[in-house]
Amino acid sequence: MSKRHALAPSAVIVVLVVIGYLLFWPVPIEPRAWNAPRDQGFVGAYAQNNALQDAQSVALPHSQGPEDIALDSEGRPVFGLLNGDIVRREHNGDFSIVTTTGGRPLGLEFGPDGTLWIADAYLGLMRWSVETGLELVVTEVDGREVRYADDVDVAADGTVYFSDASSRFAADQYGTYQASLLDIMEHAGNGRLLAYDASSGRTYTVLGGLHFANGVAVSHDNRWVLVAETGSYRILRIGIGDDNNGRIEAVMENLPGFPDNINDAPNGKFWIGLVSPRSAPLDALSNYPFVRTIVQRLPSFMRPQAQRYSHLVAIDVNGNVLRSLQDPTGQFAHVTGAAESDTKLFLSSLHESAFAELEL
Repeated sequence: MSKRHALAPSAVIVVLVVIGYLLFWPVPIEPRAWNAPRDQGFVGAYAQNNALQDAQSVALPHSQGPEDIALDSEGRPVFGLLNGDIVRREHNGDFSIVTTTGGRPLGLEFGPDGTLWIADAYLGLMRWSVETGLELVVTEVDGREVRYADDVDVAADGTVYFSDASSRFAADQYGTYQASLLDIMEHAGNGRLLAYDASSGRTYTVLGGLHFANGVAVSHDNRWVLVAETGSYRILRIGIGDDNNGRIEAVMENLPGFPDNINDAPNGKFWIGLVSPRSAPLDALSNYPFVRTIVQRLPSFMRPQAQRYSHLVAIDVNGNVLRSLQDPTGQFAHVTGAAESDTKLFLSSLHESAFAELEL
């Protein structure tokens, strides 16, 4: 028998093992079928531009991933980092550590009384003030553990609204980025918009069944809560006023990227970071859940990932696009949102070891 023929059975076995692995190896996701809207790309209000190329990066001394930025009463940017630190940039350019959560602080927002509210992905809803220090406030809502606290905002009446991005893929188990990829790949509606009444200590679910619940912002008139549904490329608003309580409307749909944080800004607008353009393979497989399990078994570099692209959008409460700022080269990439002062935009990022400043 020739050497070539002798090797044939071994090659067949290898092929069968690979096929068996791709078809049957356990994966953590249980994908659901859905019909992703056709990606229109960067057209119309989203036409490509280079406005974010003027943003100047400011290196961080301690860690990376300034995922959200809030401005304190003196206009100083405050942001949470991957190592658990919450850091403030002083007026003289120095950095100081406000507190350390011991987890992964994501969403930050100062309340009317100056309390800093923190959505810590690993731990839950927290708050910090000079007087009381750091407190863990909410770890479960309606009998379900908060597994991925993501973003937070505070209404005028003191109610704290925050997102639990995924009840299936815990951030402290998988890491925030990998957990987001798993939840978006599964697309099973594992996210929630939650509320905490600071005066009574009551917690409740505002809206469940969200496909990776992300950015949260209370409207300037306190009649609506906006929430980014990252996995469905849309922004929802939920009524919280006396005349619209519980009304649910999609004010933005079929976005050209994955919406992340929502930050309120002057003149009735909101800044939304599109952390990455959409993935054509992910959209193409939306209605093929079994194929998505096969893709999940591939090496990580072969699966859909966030792309280096910079995109920041300003909208009004009705979802009208007011500005679209981009940098297709992604010099400061994976933009999650922005905080606006009188003279500058402070840009946050999922992965960068810097934040960025853009003169207005």
